[in-house]
Amino acid sequence: MCDCGSGSSRGGGPYATGRELVEFVLAAHGGQVAVSPLPGGALQVSCQECGKGFELKTFVQGCPACGGVHAVSPPRASDPCAVQYAGAAFGALAREAGRK
Repeated sequence: MCDCGSGSSRGGGPYATGRELVEFVLAAHGGQVAVSPLPGGALQVSCQECGKGFELKTFVQGCPACGGVHAVSPPRASDPCAVQYAGAAFGALAREAGRK
């Protein structure tokens, strides 16, 4: 089995939604997928927190305006409608964890 995390007991996978997908992509292949550029180029999306438009350039990225964390999985990387949002508290939790 690969190290993508799809066999994890946490329930997430490449077709999960919301925070579950964001966490899945962050963990996929030891975090390498999250920082990889999207293969077809950036997706034009609207932040699901503040509504501002931005380019999603990697599989996981924060909104430049508010920091809301969004992700798309590799099988759906060309579909802007497949971009998922981790929720309002996720960005704050991630920033707090980074300070520890």
